[in-house]
Amino acid sequence: MKKAKRRLGKYELGRTIGEGTFAKVRFAKNVESGDNVAIKVMAKSTILKHKMVDQIKREISIMKIVRHPFIVRLHEVLASDTRIYIVLEFVAGGELFDKVVQQGRLSDNEARHFFQQLIDAVAHCHSKGVYHRDLKPENLLLDSGGNLKVSDFGLSALPQQGAELLHTTCGTPNYVAPEVLGHNGYDGAAADVWSCGVILYVLMAGYLPFEEVDLPSLYRKISVAEFLCPFWFSPGATSLIHKILDPNPATRITISRIMKDPWFRKNYTPVRPKEDDVVNMDDIHAVFDDIEDQFVNEQPKNNDDGPLIMNAFEMITLSQGLNLSALFDRHQDYVKRQTRFFSREPAKFIISAIEAAAESMGLKVHTRHFKTRIEGLSANKASQFAVVLEVFEVAPSLFMVDVRKAAGDTLEYHKFYKNFCALIEQVIWRPKEGTENCALLRTMTC
Repeated sequence: MKKAKRRLGKYELGRTIGEGTFAKVRFAKNVESGDNVAIKVMAKSTILKHKMVDQIKREISIMKIVRHPFIVRLHEVLASDTRIYIVLEFVAGGELFDKVVQQGRLSDNEARHFFQQLIDAVAHCHSKGVYHRDLKPENLLLDSGGNLKVSDFGLSALPQQGAELLHTTCGTPNYVAPEVLGHNGYDGAAADVWSCGVILYVLMAGYLPFEEVDLPSLYRKISVAEFLCPFWFSPGATSLIHKILDPNPATRITISRIMKDPWFRKNYTPVRPKEDDVVNMDDIHAVFDDIEDQFVNEQPKNNDDGPLIMNAFEMITLSQGLNLSALFDRHQDYVKRQTRFFSREPAKFIISAIEAAAESMGLKVHTRHFKTRIEGLSANKASQFAVVLEVFEVAPSLFMVDVRKAAGDTLEYHKFYKNFCALIEQVIWRPKEGTENCALLRTMTC
């Protein structure tokens, strides 16, 4: 029996498209407007247990403040008795990181195009007094038109009255500015500029400027900006990167000076955000103050012995258009942060194979309702590594296994995925060239 769709007010909830330590993100459709959205779901008990109320309120408030064409838009905030729902713009093009992994490196012109959009977005944040503090390619999404969308403001900061410097050490080590690693405070704008410089380097080189197996060596290189630009960098790009990756924040180039740089200005058309009405924070207060009439009705989903059924519409949305080749291409030499494979084996057999493979790799395994979470330590033993696999039925006797990183480094996830697929080779189905995509669509109904 097909499972009933889960409803959240005017939103029809679909599959999980992202999962982290404290939240998961689900694809959804606004049944009134027909628009696709992404809904970040967090349990109130988790927020309270980890004392995250102020952090979540700050993240939501910041996303309402920094509305810009190159920033993921927050639509509204809802709540049930047990959960908080942040309704966000659905960005269909994936992560910029995936594009870098796929191509190895971007051309001068393509890297500049994305860098210009990034600087536009960051400049807008700074004009509102907001500092992102976790800028990296994984937090930069691409929409269906190939435009950049800055996401994940969970570590962002607003200026505190009477304090000019920030003091919290946060961010991803490879992208963090040297002064953030110290204990004397730092300027949020200068720290964001440094991260933008590392991103530009990664886009053009295909690898990081600062990378070491242990954190002390990495921090030493960052503290003195010990890096080299590859020979294929243009002179203009090399000059700008050296001005950005200046270990001294006092002499580091600023956003306004970056915008005047000759290399940056080539083919540059600044985007002006629309002037919005006064930002309304009422829904934030309602959610966190537990006002009863602001809660939405959350309809429970049916429980079955089988995996969730995914229809053709969801498949097409997942594959970003009618071309399903991206779902079936097993010839690509890279994998994304979220990827998938197909199988004609029974769902329970697939789960058993997944569990056996993970255990043979020395990883912890937890399975519930045809969803398996695999956990372990990262290669450098410095952080947790986690992957979630979920089985969907897409046609009679045809199952899709969705694989997504839940925690840890994305490059490490790529290595894991390739090794893992080799261990479950017997359950992966490879369709014949040219015929199976059409046959699959004929077997499914919207």
